[in-house]
Amino acid sequence: MLATEPDLSTRLFSHIDFTHGAVAAVSGGSDSTALLLLLKQHLDRTAPSAKLLAVTVDHGLRQGSAAEAQAVAKLCAERGIAHRTMVWAGSKPSTGLPAAAREARYRLLAEAARSEGIGLIVTGHTADDQAETVLMRQTREEGREFAEMASRGLAEMGGRGLAGMAPATLYDWREWIVRPLLGTRRAALRDFLRREHVGWVDDPTNIDETFERPRVRAALAGESAEHMEGALLLAGQAAIERSQLGAGAADLIHRFASQPTTGLIRLDPRLLSAGDDRAAIYAFRILLATAGGVPFLPDQARSEALFDRLKAGFLCATLSRTVVDFRRIGIFLRREARGLPAAAAAVDNTIWDGRRHITLNDSSSGLLIAPLGSAAVKRLAIDDGETPASLMRAALAAEPTSRQAFENPGLPQGEPGSPGFAARPVVSPFARFLPSFDLAPARAVAELIGASPLPAPPLRGHSAG
Repeated sequence: MLATEPDLSTRLFSHIDFTHGAVAAVSGGSDSTALLLLLKQHLDRTAPSAKLLAVTVDHGLRQGSAAEAQAVAKLCAERGIAHRTMVWAGSKPSTGLPAAAREARYRLLAEAARSEGIGLIVTGHTADDQAETVLMRQTREEGREFAEMASRGLAEMGGRGLAGMAPATLYDWREWIVRPLLGTRRAALRDFLRREHVGWVDDPTNIDETFERPRVRAALAGESAEHMEGALLLAGQAAIERSQLGAGAADLIHRFASQPTTGLIRLDPRLLSAGDDRAAIYAFRILLATAGGVPFLPDQARSEALFDRLKAGFLCATLSRTVVDFRRIGIFLRREARGLPAAAAAVDNTIWDGRRHITLNDSSSGLLIAPLGSAAVKRLAIDDGETPASLMRAALAAEPTSRQAFENPGLPQGEPGSPGFAARPVVSPFARFLPSFDLAPARAVAELIGASPLPAPPLRGHSAG
């Protein structure tokens, strides 16, 4: 049992690079409190100069949350740990509250990390949490014709969800979220806290069966240990399949995808007969979402149907805001013209249309950003090479430019990414959360479209693909 090991912290943290410090997410519950104290022990012994900041997010959803944050601050003061409370301010949604709270929590943790120049966030998710996550997703799959999907393999179920939580996830393409306790049971952590004579808070929402996770938690509590072990085994198998599928997709992207111009992806038709349809369809789904600027991969069944239609011959179709245009010289993907953003004031460090990261220059006050458009794109000089100029113009017409650039005769005419701002591509389906399972295809797409390079993973021996 992990709880009886003489040096639990070494086992949990020795594979993580803490060179640039860490933010520990601490709610005051048993899991996160144990995480904090074990991490402090590890850093004191192995990296005493590393910065450690404990952050408590007060969601403001129930009475007592502020007092709990103060209790964490008191514990940190006693242990010589820097602490900060981040408050989720503003109105709260009437539906989808758990998801909204999760998004707010990670946003606030990332804000705290950035303010301290720390690129690593450590959370206290345990093996119990992992089993709950897998069973929740499995239950959802059963409601979506789970048996039919199961015949296709674990990696295709529900967007690869049965792999559960990844050991590391890149947030906002900047901060790494690491979960070192995924192999540790909650009971072992509570035994550790008892030996340390440290108490914890039990959040009442964790037993409120109005929400899905407490219902699954209660069901697991009534099952045998083998039931949880089975869920964790399922997660491990699915994680392996998901990583293998991603590696195959990355290889196909490297071999068969190119970018003739900004916003236009060309697929070599040989992709359709490469011999690994599962990996090819996965690569196809990632590229569709990226070209269209959508945060989720397109539906598996619709993607498979479109892939099969491409095998049958030339066509032009649209899926996930992406035009798929199959011609003799290749299969071309670009953002459809419908639903592009209207002209709006430029905001620094934001994502435009789900596809471009906008960075303003110092003199960009009052700048308006809009799609270049079909009229302005006609003024661009297009190199008539292998790719038809009409396709390149259609892609560039959907790119952001400043209104001033093509309305003011004194400024450069109709150039995407005009002076005043830079627009860098993003890998849309992974721009917010990139699980370590999917590093290989995310890196392949980033290299293809010219997105910012991935920061190095913090897990020693963990490849970024």
